[in-house]
Amino acid sequence: MRVVIADDAVLLREGLVRLLTESGHEVLAAVGDGDALVEAVVRHRPDVSVVDVRMPPSHTDEGLRAAVEARRLVPRTPVLVLSQYVEVSYADDLLATTGGVGGGGIGYLLKDRVAAIEEFLDALNRVAAGGTVLDPEVVGQLLVRRRRDDPLRDLTPREREVLALMAEGRSNTAIAKALVVSDGAVEKHVRNIFTKLDLPPDATHHHRRVLAVLAHLRA
Repeated sequence: MRVVIADDAVLLREGLVRLLTESGHEVLAAVGDGDALVEAVVRHRPDVSVVDVRMPPSHTDEGLRAAVEARRLVPRTPVLVLSQYVEVSYADDLLATTGGVGGGGIGYLLKDRVAAIEEFLDALNRVAAGGTVLDPEVVGQLLVRRRRDDPLRDLTPREREVLALMAEGRSNTAIAKALVVSDGAVEKHVRNIFTKLDLPPDATHHHRRVLAVLAHLRA
């Protein structure tokens, strides 16, 4: 694979260069800041980029923001992000780029995983192939956060099924046919969904349907 590396820690950066080179991959660029990452991705169009979340000047989220910008300029460019800690908001921002024109492979791993060389190389291959790879600790914290913030938490499994089919643009009749239930049962589920999502009763049925679908997409 053709790889770009972005990490301001020289030892880790050079270690990644050596690891990838010895594994038969070509390192096109190894840089230490976000601007250089974007420039390298635009210039080289790598098969995958390995990016540290925290880079100069503020060492907060420059790497992540640079990765998002690189994916905007080079749609579907695969990115594997490395972080010292589980930073859920950063993971959410990164995963948001998998929709729309972004697409492409995405990964978010803790730096400890780099020490497990085979695991790290496997993750890199999967991201380059267009897959999504998340560190188990990241997944766990995302699930905790989403359970806490999930607007759909009060919906029954059947109501979630109905909402998912609504999101596909299906009418109540089409939903009833897909679930092998009556139209009346679907209408009851839809009313319950509107109530549990606290959608305004003074809005039109169509508008509430749109709002319900948006809640589903955000969950």
